[in-house]
Amino acid sequence: MTIFSKIIAGEIPSYKIAENDKFYAFLDIFPLREGHVLVIPKIETDKFFDLPDDYLAEMLVFSKPIAKAIEKSFRCNRCGMAVVGLEVPHAHLHLVPINNIDDLNFTRGKIKVTPEQLKAAQEKIIGNL
Repeated sequence: MTIFSKIIAGEIPSYKIAENDKFYAFLDIFPLREGHVLVIPKIETDKFFDLPDDYLAEMLVFSKPIAKAIEKSFRCNRCGMAVVGLEVPHAHLHLVPINNIDDLNFTRGKIKVTPEQLKAAQEKIIGNL
């Protein structure tokens, strides 16, 4: 069971943004930028492109209102998205408020955020959904 499956099961707490029968979205607690959200399928699949076709299509549709809410909640030019998949062996999509390409640079240090900052970001995004 991956850490993401444990988050979905409620065994590990998270700052949930949205959920349906197939997907779960929550704040990354080690974000690239404030408002960085992870979208994960509820089926445990390691590689993103090993997901069933319906999941791939529906994941973007599920993510769209979250991305729009991120853009309304934080100063950014757009909500960028990335699939890297090396950190956790469970397919996931990163939604990150960005102003330039370097804002999606996963090789630089992550920002430090407090639980209070995470709660505030969660409330902003949910308030704009």
